Amino acid sequence: MQSAATHHRTRRWGLLIAIGVLAWSLSGGGVSPVQALTELGPHTKSDFRLWAPVYLTVNLPNRFLAYMEVNPRIGDDVTNIDQLLLRPAIGYKLTDTISIWQGYAWVGNFNQPHTFPQSPFFEENRIYQQVNYTTKLGDFKFLSRTRLEERWIEHADGTAVRFRQMFRLTYPLPMAPDIGLVAYDEIFANANTVGSVKGKGPQAGFDQNRFFLGINKTFNQYLNVDLGYQNQLLNQRSLPGNANFINHILLIQFWITI
Repeated sequence: MQSAATHHRTRRWGLLIAIGVLAWSLSGGGVSPVQALTELGPHTKSDFRLWAPVYLTVNLPNRFLAYMEVNPRIGDDVTNIDQLLLRPAIGYKLTDTISIWQGYAWVGNFNQPHTFPQSPFFEENRIYQQVNYTTKLGDFKFLSRTRLEERWIEHADGTAVRFRQMFRLTYPLPMAPDIGLVAYDEIFANANTVGSVKGKGPQAGFDQNRFFLGINKTFNQYLNVDLGYQNQLLNQRSLPGNANFINHILLIQFWITI
């Protein structure tokens, strides 16, 4: 059995490591794992954006769950709305740690003259299947989210299939348990190519990677909030290379559970 002194040292070292990683990343040294492994060419572009999603989860009778997400995203150096996502879903708790989900998403893409000069707004419809796994790893809270999406994108014929895998760790601060340091990474991969070679549909292979570092504040049993920096590395077909667009995102996300 772990002694109290050993447990205290483990918590202290975990805290110091988490603070060091966060400070290093926010100072400009941090890059996503995919970014670190991918050569960024001279055609790589970047933007600063603000995302402010709200996630609502409702506990229903008989272990069922309801979910609704409203996710506005502002781009062009936080001057224009870039996307709006509306994402409802129904879930079921298989166990206290595993839940399965079936959902739908509507995606509105705004101010996209570089993509479709004749129509700067276009929409996308999705259905998706998802498995969530949550547990504790020592003092850390761990989440694995696995999602498969079927996408129908305006101006691109066919059904695009995309796989997403996210791992998230939260470390509650010993001196302030309602505040936690958060890190997560999510990789996206397209299973097929949709649209012609010169079209605007996704291309099979690496699609994007999102890496986040920040803090989480728990206000009560119903509300907690993430605030931090997210690096989004994208593969855009219109540019050379497979890692050619980077978004630096100020992310504030609200988690509501009732």
